[in-house]
Amino acid sequence: MLVYLIKGWAALRKPKVRANSATLSTKVTLLIAARNEEENITLTIEDILAQDYPKHLLEIIIVDDHSTDRTAEIILSYASQGIKLLQLNEAQKLNSYKKKAIAEAIKLSTGNLMVATDADCRMGPQWLSSVVSYYETEQPVMISSPVAYFQEKSLFERLQTLEFSYLIGIGASFIGNGRASTCNGANLAYRKDVFYEVGGFTGIDDLASGDDELLLQKVAERYPDRIGFLKEREAIVYTHAKPTLADFLQQRRRWASKSTKYKDKSVVALAVCIWLFNLSMLINACLSFYNIAFLQLFGLQLLLKYLFEAAFLLPITAFFKRSGLIGLLVILSPIHILYFVYVGLIGNTSKYQWKGRVVK
Repeated sequence: MLVYLIKGWAALRKPKVRANSATLSTKVTLLIAARNEEENITLTIEDILAQDYPKHLLEIIIVDDHSTDRTAEIILSYASQGIKLLQLNEAQKLNSYKKKAIAEAIKLSTGNLMVATDADCRMGPQWLSSVVSYYETEQPVMISSPVAYFQEKSLFERLQTLEFSYLIGIGASFIGNGRASTCNGANLAYRKDVFYEVGGFTGIDDLASGDDELLLQKVAERYPDRIGFLKEREAIVYTHAKPTLADFLQQRRRWASKSTKYKDKSVVALAVCIWLFNLSMLINACLSFYNIAFLQLFGLQLLLKYLFEAAFLLPITAFFKRSGLIGLLVILSPIHILYFVYVGLIGNTSKYQWKGRVVK
């Protein structure tokens, strides 16, 4: 599998983008669903307003998802600069407020290309123009773009950054191999007409998560050859790792919960095989207390896992200019075995906390 992924990442070429953003002509709607983000939303809005994309071609809609802090007030303070605030007011309890927020924003949008990010993200001034340039040049119907963690404050957060780079690399590599299956909603763009063509979030709206991967898989079913990954540093969106283990496990549990809804069952089967491989390593490690042969087998598995993961991660961390993180793989690899088995088990069996709500 890792050889397949290495091949997929290598197949992604640096795109040809226009040097002058003034030549771009696509009407863009930038979408953000925000809930209780008063600590982050100002920086995100300022980064968006600093984009070099033509202002007359950019519409910005931020949806306040029943925030209990000053999020809506902060968004409203930017109304004079073109920021549109849409406030959800759902009387009936939903399981997926974020999908509802995005769908309502798309209803109000006037753009042809929807670009989604999160309320706690940061981006450089050429982020949007690089996405639209790729869209106009290559004509994909959906674009997955890179997301990275930054400003880490601890070893735990740096380990998350390395592991998250692995996840972003997997999604990119599958696209490079012509088999789009995963992406990240913090940096995702798609045509408005295609969103409605595939039925939007209908059929996947019973899960709290999945506004990114499950939508991508619906689009991939109809347009398998027209989903691109933007392998461009200017297109990177930055966000923060989780500060505590509890927050981290809640996030990963949420991400794992989407797997049962994957349309491409071969991807599900592959994930199960990876889970079983990690489970076998855990079993062999335990059995090594009874027989040295199991310790030798575990050691061989761990060595192969480390070598192939390093080969996969080297070019990805180089792309993010974080090659120094590779040294942490010797710590992450054995921890990853326990974490992967644990999250694989509870991700599909338990409810979890997300934005102050218990969801599934």
